[in-house]
Amino acid sequence: MAFALTCPAFGEGSAIPVRHTCDGDDVSPPLAWRDAPAGTQTFALICDDPDAPAGTWVHWVLYNLPASTSELPENVAKVESLDLGGARQGRNDFRRPGYAGPCPPPGPAHRYFFKLYALDAALPVKSGALKKDVEAAMQGHTLATAQLIGMYARKKR
Repeated sequence: MAFALTCPAFGEGSAIPVRHTCDGDDVSPPLAWRDAPAGTQTFALICDDPDAPAGTWVHWVLYNLPASTSELPENVAKVESLDLGGARQGRNDFRRPGYAGPCPPPGPAHRYFFKLYALDAALPVKSGALKKDVEAAMQGHTLATAQLIGMYARKKR
């Protein structure tokens, strides 16, 4: 089996439920993964929107999840330090820690890439790190990547 990321709230390429967006409760979706490669020490998760008008917009940065973790519940707390074995959340492009759901301008659907990285080490980055800091620290430590793409569009009011 291949390293895979899934979500019970939406499938690959399908619509992200309003509950997980700025138009709803803005809570993180539940995620699950399986078949991490041997040697995995930690996981990192990045969610971003490459279709944002100003360029790729970061919605979630989560890192140093222990290798024993295989799922995240819905509504992960929006704090820098989590009670998940040293896991940390970075700052999204809304300048807050944790998840910030899709909130595109009205128009065509945007793609939201949830990318999970299996890493061979814990990342030496401080709480509140930015995506670029986490990606730099991951260099040379990524064993595998799993991805899930969700879609979201806002209607014109």
